[in-house]
Amino acid sequence: MADRSDRQNDNRGFESMTDFDAVHERRGTGSSKWSKYPDDVLPMWVADMDFPAAPEIVDAIRNRLEHPMLGYGVARDELRTRIVADMQEKYGWTVSPDEIVFLPGVVPGFNMALHAMLKPGDGVLVQPPVYRPILEAPADWNLVRREAPLLPTAEGHVMDTDVLAAELAKSKALLFCNPQNPTGKVFTAEELKTIADLCRQNDTLIISDEIHCDLLFDGRRHVPIAALSEDAANRTITLMAASKTYNIAGLKTAFAIIGNKAIREKFNQARLGMVDNANIIGLEATLAAFSKAGDWKTRMLTYIEANRDYLSAEIARRFPKIKLIPSEGTFLAWLDCTEVGLEPDAQSYFLEHGKVGFNAGSDFGAAYGNFVRVNFGCPRALLEEGLARMERALGRNT
Repeated sequence: MADRSDRQNDNRGFESMTDFDAVHERRGTGSSKWSKYPDDVLPMWVADMDFPAAPEIVDAIRNRLEHPMLGYGVARDELRTRIVADMQEKYGWTVSPDEIVFLPGVVPGFNMALHAMLKPGDGVLVQPPVYRPILEAPADWNLVRREAPLLPTAEGHVMDTDVLAAELAKSKALLFCNPQNPTGKVFTAEELKTIADLCRQNDTLIISDEIHCDLLFDGRRHVPIAALSEDAANRTITLMAASKTYNIAGLKTAFAIIGNKAIREKFNQARLGMVDNANIIGLEATLAAFSKAGDWKTRMLTYIEANRDYLSAEIARRFPKIKLIPSEGTFLAWLDCTEVGLEPDAQSYFLEHGKVGFNAGSDFGAAYGNFVRVNFGCPRALLEEGLARMERALGRNT
């Protein structure tokens, strides 16, 4: 039985893990985010939040480690049942346990899908600016990348439906991202219906990366594109994970939901020799996330939405030449620095002159060298420091 001091230490640990203002030292922990740059650079790049995982997740991992066997694992029925319930409760989407395929990540998932379902020379449509692994995946399988860029407007990022239709007519698959990375766009039900209808007309496969689906702001509700209709469900491979929402990406666990049995069998066949099963600890963490960490998620979303609002206001106040359409979801902001004229590009300029490391806009498409992607999933103090470093780099008259 724990003594009083042990209980006090446990309580302090819990409070630290649920205090989103607390700054935790991550250097020296093998963190990809904090290892990329020298110690004098503040990293605000990769989609990895600077918050501890929910205590419920850490407890679940600790409890699993009480059993010393860590051999090959499979998802327990309890996890499949929880995901089925989660899809119904959150999105009104009815799926069955056998439609779920566990994976070590969403990126392996959409690469498996391209490998399984397309042949060299087929067209794959993407919507830049878009997450670099999505942008590069078609070429990895000798496929032809086609593009229907998202367009910035006062109302947010929008699709050019005519371009979308023309490019889908030449594509065997749509490699889709919703919520969208890096713009933070959340596609509306009407936009999704337009996409689904065009894919039906062109008999186009939909590979939908929905990894940020729980990270929505302003009362928005995620709509899985596969949930729109029987036809959409029959042509869609949906990819999800607890990794972004609950900040457990290093546990390498994700899942696909594939309603079409024939597609699911081809998808599974494509993993042979290349894509392993999910991490046994990651499976336990995912179960804990979906079944026990809801309160943590609610508090985290409130915090990062406030960060989104603070960042948007401060960019407008301090840097009027930098354009920012506030994110509708994710914890990522897409800054257009074109009017500032930074050389050789925006990311390099801020790194050299401000010692702050953002994602380079060119990672999301060749046309976006004047952009940077900023991760605001961090304690407010780090976000304030990042803005201060930008200000020192640019001067007050930007």
